[in-house]
Amino acid sequence: LPAQLLQLAQDAEAELRLQRDLLLQIQKFSRLQHHKTPKPPQAASTAEAELPVIPVLVLACDRSSVRRCLDKILRYRPSARRFPVIVSQDCGHAETARVIASYGQAVAHIRQPDLSDIPVPPEHRKFQGYYKISRHYRWALGQVFRTFRYRAAIVVEDDLEVAPDFFEYFQAVFPLLQRDPSLWCISAWNDNGKEAMVDAGHAELLYRTDFFPGLGWLLLAELWDELEPKWPPAFWDDWMRQPEQRRGRSCVRPEVSRTMTFGRKGVSHGQFFDQYLKFIKLNDRFVPFTQLDLSYLKKEEYERFFLQQVYSAPEVKLEELQKDAGRDLGAVRLQYRGRDSFKALAKALGLMDDLKSGVPRAGYRGIVSFVCRGRRVFLAPPSDWTGYDPSWS
Repeated sequence: LPAQLLQLAQDAEAELRLQRDLLLQIQKFSRLQHHKTPKPPQAASTAEAELPVIPVLVLACDRSSVRRCLDKILRYRPSARRFPVIVSQDCGHAETARVIASYGQAVAHIRQPDLSDIPVPPEHRKFQGYYKISRHYRWALGQVFRTFRYRAAIVVEDDLEVAPDFFEYFQAVFPLLQRDPSLWCISAWNDNGKEAMVDAGHAELLYRTDFFPGLGWLLLAELWDELEPKWPPAFWDDWMRQPEQRRGRSCVRPEVSRTMTFGRKGVSHGQFFDQYLKFIKLNDRFVPFTQLDLSYLKKEEYERFFLQQVYSAPEVKLEELQKDAGRDLGAVRLQYRGRDSFKALAKALGLMDDLKSGVPRAGYRGIVSFVCRGRRVFLAPPSDWTGYDPSWS
């Protein structure tokens, strides 16, 4: 017992230190911004009223640990008016319902009314959970966009913890999503975001990706108008990754993830969790995204500078990269020429090597950007790449 008490005290002290550091960072950035563009109180209040209202939709089921998710969301959101929290619960789990109810008026608690089993093909009996998840998503998003009539929403699942600048990130990129028809979502997640594979010193870096990441993502009501009539009965996330839904559009994703998952137990039975997901680095440094120029993420500008950066990097072989790691920290390019070549290199480098409709995780135009022993590496197809081959899945 004394050892447990000591550990609890140490954990509490570490958390207090983190909160103090975050507060100091936010205060510093606030002072800088105030110094640059001082505004009278009336102007600031008017600006607050004009900012869009973007609800956070939390999908919950039978995890009472949803408290960990909600605590961080409520701690870091800058405004209850602009970011109302809606928790949609499936499963009818009593303990989870009690946890959600304990937040009182801080969250809206809605319940999926249909808890029945879903008729599935005999070969899909073991996938009943995936069918229920898809049904819940459809109902919950329908509530947000049809019943409550919001124009956008951030979707979070009950096993995600958010970063201190989670809301700052979405606030900043939201206008780009509204203006750029080549984008269809903003995601807080980097599929290859393990600590050793990201540049945590440049947590402000953002990318376009052709892979739908999910795991904390923002969509517009217009996209739901498009998807709802054909919403799938199961495996909704892989369905989103099919060419018929993506239609050549991309998402924005960060260098360092703004969410992390703590839910090993679920319908996927921990698939990928022990090998990848539990190692994802959650950003702990507040980045003032709303004060940064993010116009480089517009498609034409992004492709111009990103492709030039990738294909001007010297090409190396895997053996050279592993042998010379740490000697020269300049960016390099590893080239693959087919599905087997990509998978072999990805596996050797510790990347997620699965492809969905031919698209690699975190990839853009077939290119996966990551860090290997301190060096920026682009795993890329030849420069004459013409498009994804769905048969690679």
